[in-house]
Amino acid sequence: MHESRDDVAVFVPGIDAPSTVACLRSLRPRGIRTIVGSESTATPSAVSRYCDEFVRLPDPTRDLAAYGDALLSIARRPGVETIIPVREEDIYSLARNREAFAAEVATPWPTFETLRQVQDRLELFAAADRAGVAAPDTALVDEWDDWDRETIVKPRYSVAAPEYLGSGFDRVEVGSTAYQTPGEPPNVAACTEARGHVPLVQERIPDSREYGFFALYDRGEAVATFQHCQRRGWEYCGGPSAYRESIYLPELEADGRALLDELEWHGLAMVEFLRDPRDGRFKLMEINPRFWSSLPFTVQAGADFPFYYWQLAMGEPIPGRPTYETGLGGHLLRGELSYLHSVLTEEYPGLERPSPWPALVAVGLSLVRQPRFDYAVADDPMPFARDGWNVLREWFGDWTADPDEELPHAGEVEREARDDGDTADAPGGLPAE
Repeated sequence: MHESRDDVAVFVPGIDAPSTVACLRSLRPRGIRTIVGSESTATPSAVSRYCDEFVRLPDPTRDLAAYGDALLSIARRPGVETIIPVREEDIYSLARNREAFAAEVATPWPTFETLRQVQDRLELFAAADRAGVAAPDTALVDEWDDWDRETIVKPRYSVAAPEYLGSGFDRVEVGSTAYQTPGEPPNVAACTEARGHVPLVQERIPDSREYGFFALYDRGEAVATFQHCQRRGWEYCGGPSAYRESIYLPELEADGRALLDELEWHGLAMVEFLRDPRDGRFKLMEINPRFWSSLPFTVQAGADFPFYYWQLAMGEPIPGRPTYETGLGGHLLRGELSYLHSVLTEEYPGLERPSPWPALVAVGLSLVRQPRFDYAVADDPMPFARDGWNVLREWFGDWTADPDEELPHAGEVEREARDDGDTADAPGGLPAE
């Protein structure tokens, strides 16, 4: 087992994606105490052998301000050295209140002014143009007039927040990518009202393989990078990663660095591209300014980004140029099941659906030839078991009572502790599980 160091801790939000577990598995064996927080006790990271403590948080999709306050209260706990962002709401809350967090913990993340250029995709594509990085033809949906082309409609913003959507941000969802049938324009007024903003329309790149350039930047300078090609997503049109392979392409590196250099980036970034078969160029899709869902595979390939992040936060040098092994593959098993389900049941305008039998064979062969898995590892099996149970509950309904209803939120406990003048049960007034 690992040595306990109660005086040094890291906080990682607990989500359904495997990125939280990857952070725990990287940092806890190095003697860093790990605290996981989530709105749900069903998060797989809560049952990891590398989770020292679990705290309950407000749901950021329901109360973003309360979630930000809870993160700040955790930052004020003795021993917490930094917070790791794993979703858009995390990095938004951290960057928006960067000065307040900087008084309590290390802040290896961008300012809000810089973050906005990434979470507002219209500003992101403007930055790409300045950097000389190619992107698909993109415009606001009410300005697009060529609906005979193959297009997608996607949110302009990557998170619902007041700076982006105004005072009604908590009454709408920014939505996800929608594939349009050529010759059938969307109802602009309806989709604008539903999303709470005027979304973007973009030409569809005729290749669903996604290329990721992953980087950790220190005030405008790259200190670690990684690349992978996503061979299968959760749907046959793409989506989150189900199976990916580690690669190195100089032109991908050049484009990713050029864009992050233009932004004078600080912190984590996944720059997502599609390769356009019409001209061979990489075309920018988006930047995820936090840890990515396929992080366990990145670590398995030799790029230990959670530890690099910790080193950056602590002001420790990252010796040399970190390297990784190319030609490796890795899976998220529930993602592979979702991919096969998509092949069997879903249709996307303009996309040819793969044949079921060859798709099944391809998945099976890659599982045998590249047996690396995001959750399923021998020395920490419980997150995989919990994730499998969560899948069954999603597919067949909730068979058990929700234990979350029995637990108060972290912020509520902190307020109660202050009112009672007693914080002896848990440092910082937060509940432990």
